[in-house]
Amino acid sequence: MGYGLGVFLLALGLILAFAVRDMIEAVDLTMVGYILCLAGLLVIVITAIQTNTRRRTTSVATTTDSAGRSAVTERQVESDPPPPVV
Repeated sequence: MGYGLGVFLLALGLILAFAVRDMIEAVDLTMVGYILCLAGLLVIVITAIQTNTRRRTTSVATTTDSAGRSAVTERQVESDPPPPVV
């Protein structure tokens, strides 16, 4: 799944919705085209969201010295998500 699939579904849906005027019994090709357009847009949006998602981790450490003073350090790390398993 990716941008290619989304663009393909969008293009196929637009062709069926606006360019095809043939009739198939019991099948409304215009509605099928609109459904494929929506599916293509959904795939594109989901792919964009997954691509731009980053993992954010926060670690907090508290250290205490011999005099009893404590210091708190906080570290935030952003990393890319792991690649999908094929």
